[in-house]
Amino acid sequence: MKILSARQIQKLDQFTIENEPIASIDLMERASSTFADWYEQNFDQEQIVRILCGPGNNGGDGLAVARLLSQKGYKIEVDLVNPKNKFSQDAEVNLKRLPDKIPVRHIREVKDIPLNYSSEIIIDALFGSGLDRPLQGIYADIVRVVNKWDADIISIDIPSGLYCDKINRDENKIKAKYTLTFQLPKLTFFLKENEDYIGEWTILDIGLSKEGLDKLKTDIYYSTHSDIRAILNKRRKKFDHKGNFGHTLIIAGSKGKMGAAILASKSALRTGCGLLTAYIPEVGYNIFQSALPEAMCKTDIGENFLIDIPDLKPYNSIAIGPGIGENEESLTCLETLFERYSKPLVLDADALNLLAKNEHLLKAIPENSILTPHPGEFRRLAGAWEDEIEKLSLQKVFSKTYKCIIVLKGAYTTISDANGNIYINSTGNPGMATAGSGDVLTGMIAAQLSKGMDALNATKSAVYLHGLSGDLALLKIHEESMIAGDIIEHISMAYQRLD
Repeated sequence: MKILSARQIQKLDQFTIENEPIASIDLMERASSTFADWYEQNFDQEQIVRILCGPGNNGGDGLAVARLLSQKGYKIEVDLVNPKNKFSQDAEVNLKRLPDKIPVRHIREVKDIPLNYSSEIIIDALFGSGLDRPLQGIYADIVRVVNKWDADIISIDIPSGLYCDKINRDENKIKAKYTLTFQLPKLTFFLKENEDYIGEWTILDIGLSKEGLDKLKTDIYYSTHSDIRAILNKRRKKFDHKGNFGHTLIIAGSKGKMGAAILASKSALRTGCGLLTAYIPEVGYNIFQSALPEAMCKTDIGENFLIDIPDLKPYNSIAIGPGIGENEESLTCLETLFERYSKPLVLDADALNLLAKNEHLLKAIPENSILTPHPGEFRRLAGAWEDEIEKLSLQKVFSKTYKCIIVLKGAYTTISDANGNIYINSTGNPGMATAGSGDVLTGMIAAQLSKGMDALNATKSAVYLHGLSGDLALLKIHEESMIAGDIIEHISMAYQRLD
């Protein structure tokens, strides 16, 4: 699913109007009707609904919603915030359509703003996704007051005061509990700085032109259920055997960190690789073989940590890093691996820390390799950033510079490729912020690679499955109690859900 800029959204609206064709006022009616239908499905008619309307088309949406909800039997009151008494053309039409029975309060200066309302529900229709400057004057005043009201706030399309595709550092922004956005998500929804303003967001399909959407180019995408189903559409055949699904090598572990090797290996098997070999130091042999009898195990001559790598010819995919440590011997293993292997690697954990300390190795990474840093690891690799927009920019530059795929883990994990595209993942939850979760993801990506997927599709599908497994685990396990093993145990259910 594409994520568009504010200007592109306006172009898509206009293309729909010109080519459906449909009058702009009728497109507004369609959007408002979709919003009203969602509201009817989620809220009863007991509460008074107060709708805050601005002078532009977002305000026009609010006025149309007021009329439509009134027709459905809801008690509606409107606050019209418009100090200059000027409206967009479509907002003017919907103001005239407003039934006389709906009380309208005109707010033009501070004294007109009530200190509180009896309303339990506030619908925010002050400003939409086209806003590009901080709220000032009466608009800033009412936002400060509204955010103090004891009411659930529902924003139409985007919380007023937020920008669609950049960060507004001004404090005058609506703090919504729910955001109902039209057709496509906005980049601003995925930025950490906006967490307190977006609330729970939902996409409402308002029938904007598919042809128009296809014509618009973007480098930011949102990975959805249907996107991943399209990648994972290949099913096993009756006469397939384990050799058809690849042999994965996991190079991991050291004394005290064998759990990382076990988690990565078990998750790879659960994700569907045909064969798996773990290459570990001698100290981990007994515990590994006891914990995971389905896997093969080769031990290094190193007792407590790795000092070499095995013959690489038998393997279809290789992952390295979980729990290997950051000593000189581990660095030598990484250097040797880069020299002997030219296909995409999965690099995680200590492999990333070694790269950060030895930047000359970055240019030796095999093309299209997959690096899976958390924010701290990425900061060590790429440098610091001021905000989430700058972090995305750094991620793009890093992927293009070193021709690799970056999986920047966290809420809305972002995947960048060597062409500068960003894919924002739609699954996952805070319970997955737990030790070993990244090791699980490493094994899952390696397994998808071993089955013959290209590096990008292997990464996108594994990241989505990883988050979905965590979401399914959350149905049974509280987020405070989730551990990495819970994610592995729900990989099968994630596949079932995709089916």
